Amino acid sequence: MSVPSDLPKMTYRFLGRSGLQVSSISLGGWLTYGGHVEKENTFACMKAAYDSGVNFFDCAEGYSGGKSEEVMGEAIKKFGWKRNDLVISTKLYWGGAHGDNPVNNKGLSRKHVIEGMNGSLSRLGLEYVDLIYAHRPDRQTPMEETVRAFNHLINTGKALYWGTSEWNADEIAQAWRYADKLQLIGPVMEQPQYNMLDREKVEREYAHLYREVGLGLTVFSPLKTGVLSGKYKNGIPPDSRYAQETVEFIAGFWKRTGSKERWETTIAQVNKLEPIADQLGIKQSQLALAWVLKNPNVSSAITGASNPEQVYENVRAIEAVDKLTPEIMTQIDEIFGNKPPAIVERF
Repeated sequence: MSVPSDLPKMTYRFLGRSGLQVSSISLGGWLTYGGHVEKENTFACMKAAYDSGVNFFDCAEGYSGGKSEEVMGEAIKKFGWKRNDLVISTKLYWGGAHGDNPVNNKGLSRKHVIEGMNGSLSRLGLEYVDLIYAHRPDRQTPMEETVRAFNHLINTGKALYWGTSEWNADEIAQAWRYADKLQLIGPVMEQPQYNMLDREKVEREYAHLYREVGLGLTVFSPLKTGVLSGKYKNGIPPDSRYAQETVEFIAGFWKRTGSKERWETTIAQVNKLEPIADQLGIKQSQLALAWVLKNPNVSSAITGASNPEQVYENVRAIEAVDKLTPEIMTQIDEIFGNKPPAIVERF
């Protein structure tokens, strides 16, 4: 399938204060590649993304027991893409192979960071990754050990930049204090969840870090696993993610969200986005993605796709960003009522 001729030109943003540029729309393998999306579809999605200007592909050692890394590595080799044209990331914490003894094969100890990196590179078939993330904070390992371990990966050429995922602001600041004290490199980027329904961490908790350390964001779940796309407005389709029971993370959805009543309240709010999208002449999913990209602290929005058409639909969100006027943004704020209060600077 060829790229639609009217697809907008990809835009690129600097990753925080670094000199690295990443595509504003990126493609990730969480819950998809190596999992419920079969290999040939994965290849087709990655090629559609690459042909659309996407240069940033994200995975993790824990995604599908390491199979996400394997299939992404296979795609890079299959299509013969130049390594210097790609920004590849993976994440360490959960371990990369089902059946491994959990002792020392999880967390952010120096041992697991180094061995986990070696395992990821082997599965990807690469000599290095551009971005390596600490997938969760490890509060049982001294921060100094973790900072030194990730710097070791950079010093040995196995990764070019390191960052965090789902850390709180205090933990990121602590990592930077150790890095400064030891004259090492601090975490350049954070990968949090960010969308219309989840705003507090990105818009309030991290606010001082953008200014103080130049933190960049590569955010995941910009569509809240499809909720913000409008696909659930009339119930849960039998072929959708929330209808299946094989992926543990999704199978426990009702327990995590609290109740079916809460779900129904959320869907009622999300349905109010449809008239706004119609007014702007875009799809609801593109409205949600464009809203994320409207935040200047977001370097890239990591999207998922199970077919090339979804990839192209996501890329079209780029041209919708300028349509989100202050008035439109206010309408969206009023629908959800969850805009974090402004932080008052004291001098």
